[in-house]
Amino acid sequence: MDRDPRPDLPYGPEDVAEATARLQAIAASLPEVSERLSHGAVTFFVRSKRTVCYLTDDHHGDGRLALVYPAPPGAQEELVRSEPDRFFRPPYVGHRGWLGLRLDVEPDWDEVADIVVAAYRQVAPTTLVRQLEGG
Repeated sequence: MDRDPRPDLPYGPEDVAEATARLQAIAASLPEVSERLSHGAVTFFVRSKRTVCYLTDDHHGDGRLALVYPAPPGAQEELVRSEPDRFFRPPYVGHRGWLGLRLDVEPDWDEVADIVVAAYRQVAPTTLVRQLEGG
């Protein structure tokens, strides 16, 4: 059995694999979403351009497995204040209102799916959002 080279993290490689697989399944349900590595992170794009969300794994040694995504206006401040154990202001994109959601603290995958769909609605072209709504 291989030892985890990062034993101090509150999660392991199997958690990263599970989070990746679950996010891939969620993203697969969205029109014209693709996946590729960007800056070392599994990242989902709409029409290969606009970022929907990405998965971070101990980003710059922060010790978190997290989903980073564009949040609705005002949500970042409210969620970081009310649920600081789950939500955080991520580096690089936090100043634009993006949020980080920890996936290493008992994630609710239905909530994660809702968050990814909401992020998609924020960045996808109107024509694709209409497809998502069935119209």
